[in-house]
This record gives sequence, structure tokens and C-alpha cells, in this order.
Amino acid sequence: MRHIEIIFIVAVLFIWGCDNSLNFIPEDDISQESYWKTASDFELAANNCYKMLPKFNMDDLYSDIAFSDPNTTSNGDLTLDVQSDLWDDSYSNIRNCNIILERGEDATDEDIKRYVAEGRFFRALNYWLMFKSYGGVPLIKESLDTDENENLYASRASRSETVDFIINDLEEAAGNLPEQNELSADTEFGRITKGAAYSLMARVALFEGTWQKFRENMTEANEYLDIAISAANTVITSGQYSLFAVDNLSYFNLFLEDGEYGTENILDRLYKRQISVNSFPFDVIYESYNPTKKLADMYLDINGLPIEKSTVFEGYDTYSSEFNNRDPRMTQTFFIPGTVYPRTQYPDGVENWPDTPNRNPSTGYICKKWTSSDYTGNSSGTDVGFNFSYRFIRYAEILLIYAEAKYERNGSISDGDLDLTINKIRDRVQMPGLTNAFVEANGLDMREEIRRERTVELALEGFRYDDLRRWKTAEDELPENIRGIKIRNGSAWGSKSPYSGSSYDDLADEEGFLISEDNRKFTADRDYLKNIPTEQIDLYYQHGYTLEQNPNW
Repeated sequence: MRHIEIIFIVAVLFIWGCDNSLNFIPEDDISQESYWKTASDFELAANNCYKMLPKFNMDDLYSDIAFSDPNTTSNGDLTLDVQSDLWDDSYSNIRNCNIILERGEDATDEDIKRYVAEGRFFRALNYWLMFKSYGGVPLIKESLDTDENENLYASRASRSETVDFIINDLEEAAGNLPEQNELSADTEFGRITKGAAYSLMARVALFEGTWQKFRENMTEANEYLDIAISAANTVITSGQYSLFAVDNLSYFNLFLEDGEYGTENILDRLYKRQISVNSFPFDVIYESYNPTKKLADMYLDINGLPIEKSTVFEGYDTYSSEFNNRDPRMTQTFFIPGTVYPRTQYPDGVENWPDTPNRNPSTGYICKKWTSSDYTGNSSGTDVGFNFSYRFIRYAEILLIYAEAKYERNGSISDGDLDLTINKIRDRVQMPGLTNAFVEANGLDMREEIRRERTVELALEGFRYDDLRRWKTAEDELPENIRGIKIRNGSAWGSKSPYSGSSYDDLADEEGFLISEDNRKFTADRDYLKNIPTEQIDLYYQHGYTLEQNPNW
């Protein structure tokens, strides 16, 4: 099948120039006037944009629900970035998108308009990736040559100008994009659709709506929350998407080959063996993408209650006791210690423990998500490699966006909206539904339960750090110690390598839980935004312009 990942190979026809600021076009570039004649020309240009889709990342290491080794984002030991690939690559990509938009500005051919819309989507995506890290950024709306200095060194736009520009690009793109069911399954799966545009819009608007709400700017908060609700509702009511649910392991298998090309996948970064290979299952295993106790404790019991209110939670004293009677997503995200499962060097299976085979035992918890039962799927080699794709946007997230935006906009959520969203997600794993009566009867907090559901469903998919920032809870959550399994005070782990040695005695807290990292911090008046790369500020200054730095950097 000729999917996007194959098309990438021929997309290298284009030669895009770059400079250390906003990427000028080289004088030896292919003639722009000799190209851009047919829909096929625009298709090739749009194909080249698909490499801009984010790859699988382990961004939850920057938060409190995953840990391997200390990193400065997570523990607050941040220093000024001189250079940033995020900044440089985004503006390089934006320039490429601007060329497509300029060349197709007056197009009347419907196919050309579609590929221009794809370019507009990718421009919005690149601005979004910068916006959520930096806040407002310079908005470069055209391809620039070296003599256009005034526009080249544009000032930073405000937050609202930047996010409005992103949302407007996505709205405009959606008008010329196909629905999911209009794609040719054999040749077009993975291309940008109307649903992808509205889904990204919902993600962006929820981020900014909650960012503003928890900084007490309610006028803008409500405006963006309304956009999030509307965009998510457009996706939900389109009838194009549904949750992948075929058996009681559907949540786990969604991320593997069983979930390929399914109706939950709104936008995937596609891979194929021997064509376009990434190694994220291998990275999860060997780079040790370890869940933390914070994440483990978030999973409800089988009756829908938090473990601190549960009568069936079995505690932490054995290797597997805390996994019993829990939300099934827990054991589809974590390995139960000792589970036999195939690995690259062990096609017949091997016992999985925190330190073996080849793991960093930093929290004692072991990530299972993305690990294929096909042992070759867990390899990093290009001859085999994995052959399932990265779910960049999936339908469950849209249901969660709708539920959260509804609650934050109105201060409440109806049981009908819970049934439309969160309870569909829970139904997949046969968990009890969430209702207002259940929350009240058990002394729960609806906001906390909505956030719990989001964190559990999207666990280790890279959302948590941004969620803590937009909720303005990073200053409370990130300074907490990173904790792992119970290794002392009666736990079976006390006699299991590597935790049996006296060297671990000082790494246990008073309750006996492993402390993986302490002395963490978060500077509330600085760390919610990254610093603008100082080389960019210097570059502006050298040309007589000013690029404003973020506060307290």
C-alpha cells in the first residue's frame, strides 16, 4: 500500500534553504517559477511536510509520572538555552509551509486547495509546538528573502495573537480538507483530514482556555473553552471516529499493529519496516521509560474508587499486590513484575523485572505500553524494526477534551456529557461509569476525577508536563519527590535484587517507598515558559531589533 511513509522517500525533491534565524532560501534553489504548475507539484510539497509530524517522545519524563534519570526540566535545574532545535526547526518548517501557501494562494483547482490546506495545517502545528513552550512568538506569515529585514526580525506577538493565528489557520485549513471516510484507504491513509484540523484546534483551545482560567483571565478563558467544546463536538458528531474496542485488551493493542488504520486514529505518524523506521518500543524498554508511584496510585480500583477510599486495594507488600483489583489499564500500561514476555533477544519470552533484562531500576515500575508480543517489533534495527505507528492524535483525547472543557466552562458537567465522553472510554476497559451522584456519595471532586481520567488514559503519551503547566499546578506537583515501589517496611522487594542491599536503605522514605529523586524545585515566576534562545535575542540585537525574553530568565 502506498501510504504517506512511502511517499516521504520521493518528497526529497525539494531543497529548502536555511539560515540560523528564519531560514533564507539559497540562490541555487530550484526555480520556483518552473514548479508549482500542477496538483502533483503541490502534492509533493505537501508530502514533504509530513516529516514535521512529531515522533514518539518520552516527554512525560519531564513531569511527575515517569522517570529514568534526572533531567533539568523535571527537577527545576534549568539554565538558559543558547540554541533551540524547536525554535530553529519550527521556523524552517514554517517557511516551507509559507511557500506552499503563497504559490497556491489563488488556486481554484480543488486538489491544489487541499494540499495548500495541508500546508496551512502544518504551519499551525509548528506555531503550536512553539507556543506551548514559549508563549507568544514572532508570526512570520510569508517566505522571506535576505533583504526583507523588517519582517524578518518581527517582534513577538502576544499570547492571544499567536493562539488566534493558530486557530484561524486550522479553521481555514479544515474548509478544504477531506473527511476521514473520503480518504482512499489504499493510498491516502495518514493524510491530514478535517477531523485532524478540528482535533488540533480543540487541543490548542483547551490548553489556552485552562491556562487563562487558572491565571484568572476569565474573559479569554471562556472564549477558548467555547472553541475547544465546539471543535471537539465537531469531531464527535462527524461520525468519522470511534474508540478501538474489540476485546478486553483493546487499550493495550490500540498502540500496536492491531490498532493500525483504525477509527480511533485521527492522525498517526506512519512507519513501515524497511521503509521508515523508528525505535520507540526499543527506547521504552532499553532507555527505561519508567512509570512512577504517582502514576500507579492514580489508577482506580475495580469499583471506580481511588485506592485511598478502596476496600479492595491490596497494598504494596508483594511484587504484584498493588496491581490487583485495579482499572485494567494499569496492567496494560505497567508490567506486573516477573511477567514472561518476548524481547528482542528472547523470542520465547523472558521474565521482566525492574533491573532485568537491561533496564534502569530507578522506580521499580516497568512500562508495558507499546511493547509488542512480536519480539521483532521491539527491535531498533532497520531490517526488522517495529512496524506500527505513533498515535499523534486519537479519538479518546477528543472525548477527554470535550469533558474537561465543558466542566471548566460551566463549573459542572452533566451525566449525559459524561456518558458521551469519559464513560465511553471506561466502557472499553469495563470500568464503572462516572456520575455526579457517585462523586457526591463518595466525597470525590469532579475536576480531580476528570483530570485523573485524562492522565490514566493518556499515560506516558507526553501530555502530563503541559497539563501541569496549563492547570498551574506544576509549582505544587513537580517539587515533590519522585517515588517508586515499596522496598522496605515489610515489602517483598526488600529481599529482591537490587533493592535488597543496604545501599538502598537511605533511598527509602519513612513509609518504605523508594525515593528516585528528591530536592526537586519549580520556580513559579519563571518555569511555566521556556526561555527564548539567547542566540536569537543576540541576532536581533546585532541587526538593530529587539526580541523580548520571557520573564525572569
